[in-house]
Amino acid sequence: MCLIIVAIGEHPEFPLIIAANRDEFFERPARQAEFWNDAPHILAGKDLRRGGTWLGVTRTERFAALTNFRDLSRPIANGPSRGELVRNALDADIDPTSSEQYDGFNLIYGPMDALRYHNNIDGSDLLLSSGIHGLSNHLLDTPWPKVVSAKIAVAAAMDGSTDLLVDRLFSVLGSAERASDSDLPKTGVPLEWERSLSSIFIATNGYGTRCSTVLLVDLHGTVTFEERTHSPVALPAVKFSFKV
Repeated sequence: MCLIIVAIGEHPEFPLIIAANRDEFFERPARQAEFWNDAPHILAGKDLRRGGTWLGVTRTERFAALTNFRDLSRPIANGPSRGELVRNALDADIDPTSSEQYDGFNLIYGPMDALRYHNNIDGSDLLLSSGIHGLSNHLLDTPWPKVVSAKIAVAAAMDGSTDLLVDRLFSVLGSAERASDSDLPKTGVPLEWERSLSSIFIATNGYGTRCSTVLLVDLHGTVTFEERTHSPVALPAVKFSFKV
């Protein structure tokens, strides 16, 4: 994942709203979100190269999603797949002391009414407060242009009618507007690549936003989950609704 927006206690009908984009190389095989045959309580996509996932939710009221931490000055650990962190966090809280073996990551995880944020950069592991949080490929709420603009746009999307909320959130996730050069973060990649990565929705040759996900949890514990895939081969959106 390269962008996750989490709104907690900001909407009168939906105590939890999540909007997320997964950015990845198009050649990396993946499966759309579905309930897993070997773990039928888990609803998530699957990375077919290493078997993990990037975002998921369970019938047992848990959620987890991950972004990589982008800093080319950091040594690469070449550790286990970070996708297994999401898979593991969908079943139980993680042990923060075990995360040092992985390359840099951010993880939002836990019961849907008490989500936590953890990373293995500064070791943070904290309960998310009410409000709108944004996470890209740096620490939580780092004011990268795409994070700031997405948080503002999600707040605006919640002001309209509930019937069109999902579509408005997907519209936010589809913004291809790039940041000005003066606002770009400096993460060690070439300037042209930094420009390409600065938009909420990324579209480059061979790499970009592979899928967008919107998740709503209402006051009665009904989960609405919709995933839209953006790939060279057109795939229909997948939608799920269930009680937790």
